[in-house]
Amino acid sequence: MANLATILKICVLTLVVCVVQVAGSGCPALECWFVQEKPGRGGGIGTPMSQEKSIMYIRTDPDSEVPDSQRRTPADISPSRVYYVIDLAASFCSSALHPPAGSVTKPQCEINPFIPHASMVKWAAALTESAQSPAYLQADWFSVAAQGLDGELTLSNVMRAPTGSKEPNVILSVSSKTAVVRSRLGERVHLDCGFWVNPSSPLFGTGFSVEWRYQYRGEGRLVLAYDGKSDRFAETTETGAELDIASLYETGNATLILEEAQVRHSGTYICTVYLPHLLAQVAVDLEIVEPPSLSIFPSPLPLSLPGQVVSVQCEASGFNPLSLDLSWEFVGADGKVRSLGQGSVTGHRQASDGTFSQTTRLELDSSKLGLGRGGEVRCVAEHAGGTRRASVTLNVIGISAPSIEDSMAMVAVALVLYGLIKVLFWMCSSSDTSDTDSKDKKEK
Repeated sequence: MANLATILKICVLTLVVCVVQVAGSGCPALECWFVQEKPGRGGGIGTPMSQEKSIMYIRTDPDSEVPDSQRRTPADISPSRVYYVIDLAASFCSSALHPPAGSVTKPQCEINPFIPHASMVKWAAALTESAQSPAYLQADWFSVAAQGLDGELTLSNVMRAPTGSKEPNVILSVSSKTAVVRSRLGERVHLDCGFWVNPSSPLFGTGFSVEWRYQYRGEGRLVLAYDGKSDRFAETTETGAELDIASLYETGNATLILEEAQVRHSGTYICTVYLPHLLAQVAVDLEIVEPPSLSIFPSPLPLSLPGQVVSVQCEASGFNPLSLDLSWEFVGADGKVRSLGQGSVTGHRQASDGTFSQTTRLELDSSKLGLGRGGEVRCVAEHAGGTRRASVTLNVIGISAPSIEDSMAMVAVALVLYGLIKVLFWMCSSSDTSDTDSKDKKEK
C-alpha cells in the first residue's frame, strides 16, 4: 500500500509539472497583418502601403523551447513574417484575442515597423535628456496594435528583436479593457488604461510619462499629462480629471477618472505611455447617453365636445445624443393602442449644458380620429438611452351612445334597485302577516 501511495504521489507531481510547463510555454498563435510603406515611395500623406499576412507564436517563458509544430511555416505565410514572440506579461494571451474554433469573427491585429525616437512633448522630454541613442536601441523594433472581440480589449505593444532575429521580446505593453464606455450625465467615469514594462529591459526603471488627450470631430485638447520621472503634472485647462497615482506606480494603472460626466466629455480619449525613445497608445471612446424627460401640456386636458379640436404638446428635454424619435399613441376604453403619428415636430434646441430639447404638437379631433368618449393620449420618445412615455387623459362629453363602462354602471344600479325593492316587499309582507295573526288571536 505504501508503494502504491508513493506511485500516486509521483504521478500527481508529474502531472502538475507538465501542466505548469504547458501553461508557461505560451498561448494560441495570433494571426496579424504586417503593414509597412512600399519601398522607394517616400513618406507623407497617401503613401502606398504593403500588407502581408503574418503570424505570431507566443511564449510566456523565455526558457521554453519552440515546439516543432511551430517551426513549420504555414503555406500562405512567408517565412519572413513568422515571429516567435516572448511575452512575459502574457498580454497576447487574452481570450479576447483568441476566438473559439470555427468562429467567423476574428480579432484585428496589425504589425508595423517601429523606429525609436526621443519624444517631443515637454512632459516626456526628461526621459531622453542625454540626447544619445543607447546601443540597446540598435535592433529591429515592431509595434503591434490589436483589437479584441466585442470591444473587450484594445492592445498596443512595442517589441524588440536582435537585428535579423525573428524572436522579439515585448518591451512595453499598453492596454484598455473597454474600447467603448457609456455614461449618464453626472456620473463618475473611469476610462481604463494600464501599462507594463519588461523588467529585463534596460529601460525598466528609467522613468515614464502618461498622457491623456481628447479628440472629437477634428478638434483636440490635452486632458492630463503626468511626468513620472519628476513626479509632476503638466498645466492644463481641464478640470475634474485625475489619476490614481498610487495605483499608477504599484500596478501601472493609468486609468483616467472624470469626476462628473458632461456632454462635452463625449468623444475619443487617447492614453499614451512614454518610455525613453518608446511610446505606445490606446484609444477609448466615451459616449454620454442621457434619455429625455417628457412633459405634456396642458395637463389635464379640458373636456372636449364631439368635433371640437384640442391641441396638446409634448416637450422632450435634457437628452443626449441628438437623435430622437417622437410620436403619439392613443389608448381607448377597450385597452387597444393605436398610433396617432408624429404630429408637428419642431427642430432641436440646445441648452447651455449641451443637452437637447424638442417639441411635438398634436391636434386632436375626436370625431375625425374616432376617439369615441376619449381615453389616454401618450407621448412616446425613443432614444439611445431608452424609451420614455408620458400620458394625459382625454374626456369627450355629449356622446349619445353609452360606453361599456356606462352600460355596466346602469346594470349595477338596476340590480341594486331591484334588490332594494325585493327587501322592501319582503318587509311589507312580513308586517301584514303579523297584523293578521294578532287580530285572529284577539277575536278568539
